[in-house]
Amino acid sequence: MPEYSDFQFTSQDGLRLHARDYGPRRAAATPVVCLPGLTRNCRDFHDLALSLMDKRRVICPDIRGRGQSARDPDWRNYHPTVYLGDLKHMLAALNLHRVFVVGTSMGGIMAMGMGVAMPTAIAGALINDVGPDIDDDGLDAIVDYVHRADQVFPDWHAAGAFLKSCFPDFPGMDDAAWQRAARRTCIERPDGTVQHDWDPAIAKPLESQRGSIDLWPLFRSLRNVPLMVVRGALSDILSAETLSRMQAALPHLVPVTVPGMGHAPMLNEPQIPEPLNDILERVDRPHH
Repeated sequence: MPEYSDFQFTSQDGLRLHARDYGPRRAAATPVVCLPGLTRNCRDFHDLALSLMDKRRVICPDIRGRGQSARDPDWRNYHPTVYLGDLKHMLAALNLHRVFVVGTSMGGIMAMGMGVAMPTAIAGALINDVGPDIDDDGLDAIVDYVHRADQVFPDWHAAGAFLKSCFPDFPGMDDAAWQRAARRTCIERPDGTVQHDWDPAIAKPLESQRGSIDLWPLFRSLRNVPLMVVRGALSDILSAETLSRMQAALPHLVPVTVPGMGHAPMLNEPQIPEPLNDILERVDRPHH
């Protein structure tokens, strides 16, 4: 049995989009949808999906402009409201009405957005290393990274070394781990060179959006669903102070801090499975 199947669907504006589909199609347990960060893709969630797929379906989409989803000819569509429309379309195409959402960074903002845009669809959420207040320095670093990463590497070793140079906040990762990270975020071209697996235009809208939207109402929309927030202890995106404010706003939130990790934890760390499984069991019980 293959670990997953590839699912293709078409967005409202005609773009061909892709997702990986893991686990049993008709499982009784609540399905999980995993939403990646700005420059990331479905491959980030492979380990997590394998750990969950025994008893539940796990869907990992490539957001438009990333991975196997088509690039958008109009960069203005690289915007969370458009991504939420794509997600709504995907859930309809898969006939899924209620899902638990795992969202890393930008994917976590999308999870908050779902609480407003499609409240009946979101059964609970794990928000990974992002909150309603985003540190400007961290955001600058991401935009800078996207611009710097628009290049071609001679081989996988060089791609791994580049990632290592961009993300100093992961002291626990050795060269082999950086190689694996490169294979999740890059692709090999026919001539053996390596490039990042996203459309460089995804960064354009970010530069005009800074500080222009209040995310707290989106976050508070998750007040009635089980919620877990993961923070990398060295994160420059989600501060300990913001996490405390999030807990004060929604006291049912389960916080998990991963030591020695920057932005963002991979969700295969030993601190994750127990609270995640607890929260999924609560989501599976009707009237939690």
